[in-house]
Amino acid sequence: MGKTTKVAWTVAALAAGLAGCGQDAAQGVAGAPGDTGAAATDAAPAADPAFVRELEAWRERREQSLLAPDGWTGLVGLHWIELKAHYVGSDSGLRLAKGPPRIGLLQQEGGRLYFTPERGVDLTLDGEPFTSRAELHGDRSETPSVIGFDDGKGEISVIERGHRRALRVRHADAEARTGFAGLDHWPADPGWRIRGRFVAHPPGKTLEIANIIGMIEPMANPGAVEFERDGRTHRLEALDDGSGGLFLILADRTNGQGSYGAGRYLDAPAADEAGNVLLDFNRAYNPPCAFTAHATCPLPPQENRLDLAITAGEKAYAKPAI
Repeated sequence: MGKTTKVAWTVAALAAGLAGCGQDAAQGVAGAPGDTGAAATDAAPAADPAFVRELEAWRERREQSLLAPDGWTGLVGLHWIELKAHYVGSDSGLRLAKGPPRIGLLQQEGGRLYFTPERGVDLTLDGEPFTSRAELHGDRSETPSVIGFDDGKGEISVIERGHRRALRVRHADAEARTGFAGLDHWPADPGWRIRGRFVAHPPGKTLEIANIIGMIEPMANPGAVEFERDGRTHRLEALDDGSGGLFLILADRTNGQGSYGAGRYLDAPAADEAGNVLLDFNRAYNPPCAFTAHATCPLPPQENRLDLAITAGEKAYAKPAI
C-alpha cells in the first residue's frame, strides 16, 4: 500500500470512527463485522482492593496531567508556519485565540526560526525577559523554546511534524481546561490485565504511522505483543516510547460504542527476560485529540485494529457545551 493510499485509508477510518458514536461498531474498526460485543455477558471478577487503589491513583494522576499548565486541555491553537514572515497575536497574521493584539514577528531564515518581540509587550523566553530578536528551537531540540505571554498564563512553543513546523499555543484560561468535564472509565477489571508475549523485530525496523492531520512518519517498531483473549490470539505492533518501554496505538470494537472513535493509547513496560509483557487495558487512555482540536495525534495503524471489544480503560470524553 502506497503512502497516499495509506493516509487516505487511515483518515477514512478515523472519520468512520468519529462518526460511529451511536452507529454500528463496524464504523469504528475496519472490517469488524456484526455485533460489538461491548456488553459483557459475564460478571467481571472481583477486583483486589490494592489493585483498585493503585488504578484510581493512576487515573487521578492522568486527570491532573491533562489539567496541568502544559496539559492537553490548555491548548488554544496550532498555527502552521507557511510564509517567510508572520506577525503573531490575537489581531495579527497568525491569529491567537488569546493574548495581546500583536506580540511579535516570526521569521524563517535559512531553515531556522527567529522571533522579534513587539515593543511594549511583556514576554518571556524560557522564563527570562524577552526583549530582542532570538532564535526559536522546536520540540525535537534538546532545548525547545517557550515564549510566555499574558503574565505567564500563555505559552507558545514550536513543534515539528515531518517537514513542517507550527506554533503550538497554550493558555491557562483555555475553555477546554476551565470547563473540563472529567474522565469516565469502565469499572476496574483485573481480567483485563493480560500477560502478553513480545515478538522482537530486527533492529532498526520502523512502522509508518499516520496522524490526524494526514502526515505519515516512520516510528521505531521494536516488536509486537501477542496476547490471548476469549480463546483467540491478538497481536499489537509496539512502538518505542523513548524511555525503554512500549507505546501501543490501538483500535477495537468499542470505538464509537463507548470509547473514543479514533482509538486509544496504552503504555506498557519493556518485556522481561522471558519475553513477557503486562498489558493492563484498564489503563488504556484517550489520545489528546479527544480533548482538543489543536493536537496532531498519531492514529492506530491497520495492524492494530482489533476484532475485539476492550471494555476496560478510559471511555469517550463527553465535551461540555461551550
